[in-house]
Amino acid sequence: MTRKTSRRKMTVHWFRKGLRLSDNPALLRGIRRCETFRCIFILDPWFAGSSNVGTNKWRFLLQCLEDLDASLRKLNSRLFVIRGQPADVLPNLFKQWGTTYFTFEEDPEPFGRVRDQNIVAMCKEMNIAVTHEHSHTLYNLDKIIERNNNKAPLTYKQFQRIIEGMEPPPKPVPTLTLQMLGSAVTPLTDDHDEKYGVPTLEELGFECENLKPPVWTGGETEALSRLERHLERKAWVASFGRPKMTPQSLLASQTGLSPYLRFGCLSTRLFYHALSDLYRKIKKCDPPLSLHGQLLWREFFYCAATKNPNFDKMSGNPICVQIPWDNNNEALAKWANAHTGFPWIDAIMTQLREEGWIHHLARHAVACFLTRGDLWVSWEEGLKVFDELLLDADWSVNAGTWLWLSCSSFFQQFFHCYCPVRFGRKADANGDFIRKYLPALKNFPTRYIHEPWTAPEAVQKSAKCIIGQDYPKPMCNHAYVSKLNMERMKQVYSQLAHYRRTGQTGPGIPQDLLSQMKKVPKIPCPSEGLMGPPNPPNLDSRKGRLHYDKLASDQSDSDNLQQVQYLSNYQIQNLKQQGMTTSVLQQPTRNIQQQENLANIQALSQSTRIVALPQRDNILVMDSQAMSQGNTLPVISGDILLPGPMTSAGAGIISGANTIVEGCSTISNLSIMSQPGSVEHIPSSMSPVPNMGTNSGSQENLNSSGPLINLDNYESALAEGFFNDNNHQGAQN
Repeated sequence: MTRKTSRRKMTVHWFRKGLRLSDNPALLRGIRRCETFRCIFILDPWFAGSSNVGTNKWRFLLQCLEDLDASLRKLNSRLFVIRGQPADVLPNLFKQWGTTYFTFEEDPEPFGRVRDQNIVAMCKEMNIAVTHEHSHTLYNLDKIIERNNNKAPLTYKQFQRIIEGMEPPPKPVPTLTLQMLGSAVTPLTDDHDEKYGVPTLEELGFECENLKPPVWTGGETEALSRLERHLERKAWVASFGRPKMTPQSLLASQTGLSPYLRFGCLSTRLFYHALSDLYRKIKKCDPPLSLHGQLLWREFFYCAATKNPNFDKMSGNPICVQIPWDNNNEALAKWANAHTGFPWIDAIMTQLREEGWIHHLARHAVACFLTRGDLWVSWEEGLKVFDELLLDADWSVNAGTWLWLSCSSFFQQFFHCYCPVRFGRKADANGDFIRKYLPALKNFPTRYIHEPWTAPEAVQKSAKCIIGQDYPKPMCNHAYVSKLNMERMKQVYSQLAHYRRTGQTGPGIPQDLLSQMKKVPKIPCPSEGLMGPPNPPNLDSRKGRLHYDKLASDQSDSDNLQQVQYLSNYQIQNLKQQGMTTSVLQQPTRNIQQQENLANIQALSQSTRIVALPQRDNILVMDSQAMSQGNTLPVISGDILLPGPMTSAGAGIISGANTIVEGCSTISNLSIMSQPGSVEHIPSSMSPVPNMGTNSGSQENLNSSGPLINLDNYESALAEGFFNDNNHQGAQN
């Protein structure tokens, strides 16, 4: 803040995220003893037309601006919506209006900090005083980092310890009123709406003909009403228990607050202290820190991101594990457009696209499916889709969520994997959620609603939905690809353990992450066993069960096609080093008919899908005899240098191995919770390649009695009860 002057105070307040009049300290600083004040919001028309932001999100923003303008009207003022870019329009406005004082809420994110530094420098050159206050987060993030040896804490426990030693967040400041304005006025002209009015979606170039009515209405007025309803849930507040999960929980709630916190329609400090005051009133004592767990996890991600401009990227991100994700645009498009063939996943993605919000457990399901669970597509691609469609997705929390869910940072319990069928059946037992968002499946009996491909042909005809025609077949064999991807993650983390143990540094090594790690998760010891054939589910079902023992009739021909897997050159070399015979690594020969048949086989993921490929030397052909021996499936590790295979003798997965169903999760915006019974805890026998030669160093890493590297966020969340039978708190719903 620059030094005060005795000049006439002509104030301009710049609204960005904090779209509210309540608890807006920078705004109050600006109107204090001023002669004139103007409140502006800068809208870049080019950005509106070209940015990757969905219509629902733009509609919510415009509603926020309309509500803010209505509130300012009650103060005999108006909102000035300026078209252009800040660096271009602000100097002209300042000269035109004779501005001497400029205020705004601090932006805690890296790109915003740089922008604001440039704006402050410009104001200094123009001899304009500037005031900026932090109010988008609970704490001053720089002070948290300073208390942690000038590094952002990367574990929640560490973050908690720091804030426990700090003063509580400041109390919210009063809401701006007419009395506070005194004699200050806003100069207005008759053509204000024409020059500075809030635009419509149509004026911004959006097609609104098929736009459905909003489920969420933007603005501070709605936010405060929701906060009041949220606090009126006295039964919940009195016990501070966590309501049980019901299918209704998957739908938007009238007490949901997360989009309003993201746009700053609701102050985090107002929410924090309102909840604390109510707790004291009921419990007659000070609240525990865990009461505000939702807001504090949000704060944790903001703190981790505030000085990391590459927080939303894998490359160049010092806290992100470098994972060789597949570049599979086809799989990404099917996921984003709800065409995966898994009703639970597709219903969630349909809700996201139509309404702009999904439950935190639904976020966990679709994020795991896209990344480490099934499709092995980079979390960066999922982040972009969420940023486009999700109302409450802001830069820091959205990126932090995806880093966590993909096990790229913060959370390394990669051996937990959400099942796209079992998880959905647990959360939506009767299939009501699926029927609501996938009307093509509405007539399916509950028995088949989560796995419609298992329904007999007569049932499909009765439901007027033929799988493969009216609704897609499953795009992958979850039972196979999830375990295959687990092997990939295992090798990545073995390499990470090696970096940690040897102190190795260099490009691609997440040095900041390793420097704050104490140990890596103990990786379940793999053992002998075949994971299952790499082909999609056989749709010729009996007794409503999947059959992986043979290809469907439309996936084979009279020539008894061999199964083809696409492997990288490194993977082929790795297999050769491990003694794979040349007969297994032979070059395939195919006629035109075989190529056409192969092209019709359902894809799995980029690394395992069965497709017709041009002749090249890194195709692995696996005949049925070799597969039946259970010793030819390779470890797919990706095009990075990883240690040798990690296997040992033990029971097989397919034959009698137990599958434990447990809860495990991460944070979405404002909650870190999970649903027991939704997650597959893969047993110790995980390797698809038995009896491979092993690297003693890597084997020692895996079989040591203690963990090697581990962030303690999992235990922190567990200790706070976030993994109990579904913690669905209103701030996220």
